[in-house]
Amino acid sequence: DLYYVSIQRQKEQMEQKEKNSRKRKLRICVATCNRADYSKLAPIMCGIKADPDSFDLEVVVLGSHLIDDYGNTYRMIEQDDFDISSKLHTIVRGEDEAAMVESVGLALVKLPDVLHRLQPDVLIVHGDRFDALALATAAALMNIRILHVEGGEVSGTIDDSIRHAISKLAHYHACCTRSAEQHLIAMCEDHSRILLAGCPSYDKLLSARDRDDYMDIVQNWLGENVKEQNYIVALQHPVTTDIKNSIKLYELTLDALISFNKRTLILFPNIDAGSKEMVRVMRKKGIERHPNFRAVKHVPFEQFIQLVAHAGCMIGNSSCGVREAGAFGTPVINLGTRQTGRETGENVLHVRDADTQNKIYHALELQFGKRYPCSKIYGDGNAVTRILKFLKTIDLDEPLQKTFCFPPVKDCISQDIDHILETQSALSVDLGGTNLRVAIVSMKGSIVKKYTQANPKTYEARIELILKMCTDAVIDAMSINCRILGVGVSTGGRVNPQEGVVLHSTKLIQEWSAVDIRTPISDKLHLPVWVDNDGNCAALAEKKFGHGRGVENFVTIITGTGIGGGIIQHSELIHGSTFCAAELGHIMVSLDGPECMCGSRGCIEAYASGMALQREAKKLHDEDLLVVEGMSLKNEDPVSAIHLITAAKMGNSKAEAILKTAGTALGVGIANILHTVNPSLVILSGVLASHYENPVKQIISQRALNSVQGTKVMTSDLEEPALLGAASLVLDYATRRTY
Repeated sequence: DLYYVSIQRQKEQMEQKEKNSRKRKLRICVATCNRADYSKLAPIMCGIKADPDSFDLEVVVLGSHLIDDYGNTYRMIEQDDFDISSKLHTIVRGEDEAAMVESVGLALVKLPDVLHRLQPDVLIVHGDRFDALALATAAALMNIRILHVEGGEVSGTIDDSIRHAISKLAHYHACCTRSAEQHLIAMCEDHSRILLAGCPSYDKLLSARDRDDYMDIVQNWLGENVKEQNYIVALQHPVTTDIKNSIKLYELTLDALISFNKRTLILFPNIDAGSKEMVRVMRKKGIERHPNFRAVKHVPFEQFIQLVAHAGCMIGNSSCGVREAGAFGTPVINLGTRQTGRETGENVLHVRDADTQNKIYHALELQFGKRYPCSKIYGDGNAVTRILKFLKTIDLDEPLQKTFCFPPVKDCISQDIDHILETQSALSVDLGGTNLRVAIVSMKGSIVKKYTQANPKTYEARIELILKMCTDAVIDAMSINCRILGVGVSTGGRVNPQEGVVLHSTKLIQEWSAVDIRTPISDKLHLPVWVDNDGNCAALAEKKFGHGRGVENFVTIITGTGIGGGIIQHSELIHGSTFCAAELGHIMVSLDGPECMCGSRGCIEAYASGMALQREAKKLHDEDLLVVEGMSLKNEDPVSAIHLITAAKMGNSKAEAILKTAGTALGVGIANILHTVNPSLVILSGVLASHYENPVKQIISQRALNSVQGTKVMTSDLEEPALLGAASLVLDYATRRTY
């Protein structure tokens, strides 16, 4: 038995040796985008190159490495004796937000061919640059394992979002600090695939700190008469989420440095959006010609760390200030918010609200010439050794699909009645000439709760009331299990729905032109807001809740105080080039008809609106020709269109004639609409709709072309078309997203 066990063990050992001998080298691709990430990746590349039995190294260079304005820094990679497998020109110049997006897109177009040709087992990508996001996206989609260096850190800008996005794409992580490791674990990354390595650049920093020829390097860059710790290194980049403030801050920094009157090595900013404007500021102030300044595009990393190590102070917002400078105890002034959240040593003085030149100048006075204890927060000089050992543990036979370690969630087999009953709803606002109405409208079009107040006459009072009513409605919605998805506003007049601005209102709503109604409501409620004309809203209400459901082409006519409407063509609302489409009340049906509120004559509204009928009723009443037997009208009662309709029903011939003229005018106008847009359905909406349905049908049969006489004319069944239409603005758009 012992002999058998011994033979079996020897056999297993031989098989293991054979398996190990068959294990092929890992093909590692290191992709570098700029001078900063190369300083972190170069030590890893050196380590990989020094172990040819375990690794094959491929180097891909892209981004600002290949741009002359940024020093053509790919040359230092060649000088370091690395063979570059591919050079990809991926930067779209412009140095603004759009150029950054286009650069990511260009990289995504070019990378697949390179990765397909190189066939790497692992892609090593560093940090939080937009170029790195393109690299990680391409590799993940091409089933290439990704090692992300320096994930899990926090810096307080858009870089955070990019860094964390890369972490979610990456299969393995080499992080620098214990906090970064904990952040990655909190982000549900697999703990077994996270290496706390330290920062690779510290391997060079700590070994090169005591270089004998450091003063030769300092004087080569700053001049022969400069002394140790008597100069400043300045490196400031734009904050892409606040470019305008970045430029202002840079201008204050330069003013403070000029006033401080010390020799200064200033590096050009990186290629992020806003850098072009920062360079303009530098040149406007004559920094490149100033005797105290040396403005450079690039300094080789080994020399740069000597310059930082022996500087009297470093100023700006580069990560180098809060990371590498701490290894030397160099005093640092960190400006603005770009590094908010970074772990720092006691050598860093933060000036987050650097709003004056004096504040920055005072910080220079406090920091310049000091020395601090050396910090090893970001590494102990052994990062590369750990990373190489970590790479060798990667098993290419393991499934490629990464898994996440989500925290345990308590299984719940019961249900919450509030969740079941919660109703996705919209907040509707209808701004009428008389009343301001707000309603909570459910997904099915039912009005859960409605609020009505008299519409104030002034702009300030009107906005104040809208905000108060909406706030009250949102509070009420919570108590009745309604989730408000957004706010829809229906208002009279011409509206730019893209901007949420009322361009010109009707005379019924005073002080209501060139009004941005979206912004104050959105700012107050923190909800998306849509705004449109009341006629368009009525058409949308019919499309979602009324006779227009499933109808591709139809027109809605509102017959109320005024005449309005909306046109649906190919299931989309027509706004027109100046948002003036569907002003149906101002179709002229007579050259010399009654005067309209728009200033013209002979409009449909001048004949058939509630105000027009009220005007004619008052004329009859003044002549004692309105009231007929069986009809009562008290002297104190205001005369309205309803009295005219009542009188006509009771046989008043003059009232009948007025209504006939109004119906004819509306019918002729609708015939014109049929001849113009050729809808399959006309929906009459508003308080007068039922009175006009038959006259309109009659006029169409008499006067319209045969080809459109079959068009259906119907009266709306919706009681609140304006409120429902405003709700549909929300429900149609907001529910396209997942909540």
